[in-house]
Amino acid sequence: MQRPAPTQTVSDAPKGNWVDRLAPAPWRPWLRLSRADRPIGTWLLLLPCWWGVGLAMIVDRPAWVDLWIVAVCALGAVVMRGAGCTWNDITDRDFDAQVARTRSRPLPSGQVTLRGAFAWLGAQLAVGALALFTLNVAAVVLGVASLALVAVYPFAKRFTWWPQVFLGLAFNWGALLAFAAHGGTLHPAAALAYAAGIAWTLFYDTIYAHQDTEDDALIGVKSTARLFGADTPRWLLTFAAVAVLFLALAAAAARPTPVQAALVTVGIAGFAAHLWWQMRRFDPDDNGRLLALFRSNRDAGLWVALFLAAAGLA
Repeated sequence: MQRPAPTQTVSDAPKGNWVDRLAPAPWRPWLRLSRADRPIGTWLLLLPCWWGVGLAMIVDRPAWVDLWIVAVCALGAVVMRGAGCTWNDITDRDFDAQVARTRSRPLPSGQVTLRGAFAWLGAQLAVGALALFTLNVAAVVLGVASLALVAVYPFAKRFTWWPQVFLGLAFNWGALLAFAAHGGTLHPAAALAYAAGIAWTLFYDTIYAHQDTEDDALIGVKSTARLFGADTPRWLLTFAAVAVLFLALAAAAARPTPVQAALVTVGIAGFAAHLWWQMRRFDPDDNGRLLALFRSNRDAGLWVALFLAAAGLA
């Protein structure tokens, strides 16, 4: 079979994304393999890291190293999200070839070979390791430990109806890592923020998974969207409530001053309002809306990160 040209687009990427418009043609398959054409996943991996930095500044105090942690987390989110997506596509290449939304991705469409995908995975992991090793020992240990979660996640949908839990465990690990990078220790506030992030991931990835329920049923892939079915709105409300509750508990555990508490309250209230807005607009039969709601979670998480940072600096 003739390999498609590198200029071929991916059907589930945003139309007119920067990779399709601006990246040199030979780079495009590799950037698509890392999902650089859809940055929402990078944001969702990065934001819990920034939550951890903000909470660390409230618990302790701001330090110049926090600027470096913020930058390292941003670089790490780009390359580790890319590595995770590459690994996911390697393990799911046969499934992706059977799903309309994913069969145009670089591996199933033939834009990238399996050997090339493994080489690209190694390159991204190497860059991530270099960034991680600039942090303290506690952060390095936590970063290495996270690789087990990343490795397991693509297989979760084969053996559990709750693969979103495994995604949440992996995607929110940065809340622990970034907090530890600040002072070398962990704190109940970081653990509670991690739990909040897991509930948030269950919320947004259940919305996302509803795009593929029919194809997933045909090929035997499990998800919370398939498990919940028509009962999804009640579950979304539960996940949203748990996420907001644990964020509030994380803030309280950080023992903020009155000014800091007021700022954090605004951040959590905005987060809660955004999740409520998403639930009101949820329609499992409208894939365009499902994708838009999923992507809007960048704004929900960023709102929390900004107000935690403001509180830490107050």
